[in-house]
Amino acid sequence: MPPQAQAMKALQDLDIFVRTVDNGSLSATARALDLSPAATSAALKRLEAELGVQLFVRSTRSLRLTQQGEWFLAQCRPALLALQQAGQQVAAGEQALSGVLKLAAPSDLGRNVLLPWLNDFQQLHPQVDIRLQLSDRIANVYSEPVDAAFRYGKPPDSGLVALPLAPTNRRVLCASPDYLARRGVPATPQQLTAHDCLCYMLGDEVHDSWRFSFAGAPAISVRVKSFNVSNDGDVVRRWALLGKGIAYKAGLDVADDLLQGRLIAFCSDWTTDAVPLFLVVPGRRQLTPLLRCLRDFIAERTAALQHQVRT
Repeated sequence: MPPQAQAMKALQDLDIFVRTVDNGSLSATARALDLSPAATSAALKRLEAELGVQLFVRSTRSLRLTQQGEWFLAQCRPALLALQQAGQQVAAGEQALSGVLKLAAPSDLGRNVLLPWLNDFQQLHPQVDIRLQLSDRIANVYSEPVDAAFRYGKPPDSGLVALPLAPTNRRVLCASPDYLARRGVPATPQQLTAHDCLCYMLGDEVHDSWRFSFAGAPAISVRVKSFNVSNDGDVVRRWALLGKGIAYKAGLDVADDLLQGRLIAFCSDWTTDAVPLFLVVPGRRQLTPLLRCLRDFIAERTAALQHQVRT
């Protein structure tokens, strides 16, 4: 194999390693990269053979890093990100990405997560202009003047192209340290009925029935007491930060708050509703090189943020 091809293969193996850690499984990584599970497994075995150490402890149901794997990940992640960004900059030098990106996003995700990431994206691609619409109303990518929409949950319209950004994202029960100190930490979702809860509403519908499951048992729905209600997801988050009550938020929306200790997650042994994040475009023909580049950039950032929260 030519040296250049060997280098690219090694870079791909590192990418598969980091993605497998972030996704928590080989199969999820295989789906994200459009590879077979056997190919992803072979990449990890090849990497372990080259390093001469075992990176993962494998079982039929779980995959976790060894101590050597943890150390290697800490060294590998920033190096891989730097190489990927360098590759993007080289490609941009040869054929600069330019144009206007018209995007729609939910209010909380857009303001608190995507906005700084989009600023970083423009640092890499200064000839790109961004038009960002923030609303918790679901944007219609067919009729509205947007190129793509960030959307929680895969759209039911099979004609739309939904590119996965955070396929493992789930809701999180959380509240401020002050609220939990005053009112106590619920040990089970059923105990939420004795607490003040902060609810989101869409139209006239208040989302006050929160779903959970435990250890594979059938899901239960808990009807909570809606202390405060808003049609803006960012307002719900801000109320939680002010100690007004308990929120049931998408994990990405509150990831930084959890990392900084502004909010505390609880009942983490219960399975919460899945809210995978997608980049939605009207069709394959609208999937431009610029949108593909943005998708890859945001997917890397979401994976890194989710890994920080889990660890």
